[in-house]
Amino acid sequence: MMPSYVNIGARVGAGSMVDTWATVGSCAQIGANVHLSGGVGIGGVLEPAQAAPVIIEDDVMIGSRSMIVEGARVGQGAFVGAGVILAASIPVIDAETGEELSRGEVPPWCVAVQATRTRSFPGGEFGLPCVLVIKRLTEGERHDKSKLNELLRDHGLTA
Repeated sequence: MMPSYVNIGARVGAGSMVDTWATVGSCAQIGANVHLSGGVGIGGVLEPAQAAPVIIEDDVMIGSRSMIVEGARVGQGAFVGAGVILAASIPVIDAETGEELSRGEVPPWCVAVQATRTRSFPGGEFGLPCVLVIKRLTEGERHDKSKLNELLRDHGLTA
């Protein structure tokens, strides 16, 4: 662990790295071989009573300055890009189909990035946050940094 903070009751699995200024909240569950990049915020469970903990499964990479809160879950082997905000109410959308996959849960073995989707309100149209699954990985596929950077650049994103 780099200079970071892991709160009481949290669990960080073997072989995981909690990078500089990352925080892991109370009762959060971080799997084995996970990389929490610099400045990542993993929410805790202090209240309300019976709130669900954040769960990050094994072999996950969470990009810098991402926030995973409110009992959100990231499936095994997923890569979550920089700056992603994932909470229980945030929709996770498949980029190929436009279908909403879930709320607050990134599926296993995929690459997911921060996005917005337009919604109409009486005061106008506004972009609301969502998480966009831009690639499915085969189970057990390791993240090849050069291929991942190329994929993200194709979509105008960074790791």
